[in-house]
Amino acid sequence: MERRKFIGQTLTGVAAAAFGIPTIVPSTVFGKNAPSNKINIGQIGCGRIGRDHDMVGTMQHDVARIMAVCDLDQNRLKDGKLLVENYYKKKTGQDNYVDVKMYDDYREMLLNKDIDAVIISTPDFWHAQPAIEAALAGKDIYLQKPTSLTVSEGRLLSNVIKKTGRILQVGTQQRSSPQFRIAAELVRNGRIGKLHTVKVGLPGDPAGPTFPAMPVPKGFNYDMWLGSTPEMPYTENAVHPQVGYGRPGWLRIEQFGAGMITGWGQHHFDSAAWGMNTEYTGPTTLQAVAEFPKSGNWNVHGDFMVKADYANGVTMYTSGGFPNGIRYEGTEGWIFVSRGDYVASASDPVSKAKSSKALDASDPKILESVIGENEIHLYKSTEQHGNWLDCIQSRKEPISPVEIGHRACTVCLISHIAMKLPRKLTWNPTTEKFVNDNEANAMLSRSQRKPYGTNYIKM
Repeated sequence: MERRKFIGQTLTGVAAAAFGIPTIVPSTVFGKNAPSNKINIGQIGCGRIGRDHDMVGTMQHDVARIMAVCDLDQNRLKDGKLLVENYYKKKTGQDNYVDVKMYDDYREMLLNKDIDAVIISTPDFWHAQPAIEAALAGKDIYLQKPTSLTVSEGRLLSNVIKKTGRILQVGTQQRSSPQFRIAAELVRNGRIGKLHTVKVGLPGDPAGPTFPAMPVPKGFNYDMWLGSTPEMPYTENAVHPQVGYGRPGWLRIEQFGAGMITGWGQHHFDSAAWGMNTEYTGPTTLQAVAEFPKSGNWNVHGDFMVKADYANGVTMYTSGGFPNGIRYEGTEGWIFVSRGDYVASASDPVSKAKSSKALDASDPKILESVIGENEIHLYKSTEQHGNWLDCIQSRKEPISPVEIGHRACTVCLISHIAMKLPRKLTWNPTTEKFVNDNEANAMLSRSQRKPYGTNYIKM
């Protein structure tokens, strides 16, 4: 039987079994691979964010053991194996602590019953599908943001996770940085009075030239890398560097994402919603203006401004004209929060100097305020990957669960739609549809190139 056909049929069987059982007790709770021993993990995607952030962020925790890696680029696949093996060699002093298995197709990895969980550090357009298939295969998941490429596939992902009972942590690690929790708690407990305005600072991306077509590098499965998106000639500046792990060109191409509005937008919208108490809803109206390149391969938005109104009376403005971070404004003062000098990757697009102050307020006494025993206390985590591993063991909800991730990603995606349409849009966060706007609703999904895409997952 052809390998890919076998994989598809096997995952279909897993999906049928999963959806036929109302409540699933994960098999890995018992036996030699129980979370009480080691959580065996497969890494899907060995590029920049996988290497710099997710793999090392997970391996630092003793309960975790990355035992397999997957990538469509053979060079990155081999580098990923070496990274893991050398990390464990240095950590344990054992030359052969783990013999990391390599996969060039994540669907084969999902068939490995020894793997309890997977980390998905793939490009934005390859998030929802492998996460859904991993859940159907009985794996817990750490998923890099943005949660999905479209609102429709994000909704499907959240529904599947709920149905299967898997633990999915979204990689919105600002929730595990104390300043974002502190700021949200202070706002939620009225330390700046009644919240009325939130200003989110996000940069845009530069335009670029038209890059010439190039031969596909040997050992790179470019067709599968394109996945559900349309065919296009290969050029290195539209994919990822063949040497090194700098910021890849696909981040600047709308075929593969929406630019910084999703790239960093999900981080900040997620954190803003924490303070706004809108984690499970969304805005009711949106308006936006944006500049888009008129030529060249890099065609995501540049400078922009989005205005979003919420049912609770809060208005959120998002623009590159604001300092990178989140400013909550109330009737009695303001609080500003940012990452400070933290970076997730060496090639983060904003320098430390531009967002160096992690927490600030109109009055220093606001930040000194103690949250009382009977006031609102938000979920506390000290490290995003560690929280995920803890929740795999306890089966409790992680700090960044899929539904909250989907809602934050939705704000990104409908903001991007608003950039494209020169009018005020009315959004229904309950139905997740625009009101009386067929053109806008048509942009909540994309056509998918068969056989790739969430439309072709058999459930």
